[in-house]
Amino acid sequence: MKKDKDIVNTEEWKEIARKDWKRVKRSLRAVDAEAAGFFLQQSLEKYLKAFMIKHGWTLRKIHELDALLDDAAKSNPNLENFRDLCERVSGYYFADRYPPLGVIELTCEDIKKELKEVRKLIRTMFTGEKLDARK
Repeated sequence: MKKDKDIVNTEEWKEIARKDWKRVKRSLRAVDAEAAGFFLQQSLEKYLKAFMIKHGWTLRKIHELDALLDDAAKSNPNLENFRDLCERVSGYYFADRYPPLGVIELTCEDIKKELKEVRKLIRTMFTGEKLDARK
């Protein structure tokens, strides 16, 4: 039953995304904006992949959130409203991992602002998803 397998895969991806979400919050408490940004990108990437797997997408290696959004918006055009967010948060992956590509001044306040918008995006994909509203 392919559908049951897809649901399990979706839930597995969401569970990993939730772990990264918690890592964002821990990094903010530690005043580590770069780590918080990296885990924010990781969490959102996994939520996008979970959403697309749910809609029949075949998993592939890709980290750029805006490219993932291209596919996700085919299933829910409202996701297109989050394009700028995905482009910004994609940069956080590179800023922490590849210093020559990611010289940006990132603060914990920046990440806290992004969390609010990312939460809206996640809830657009998964209406019942519970995410802690606190930092």
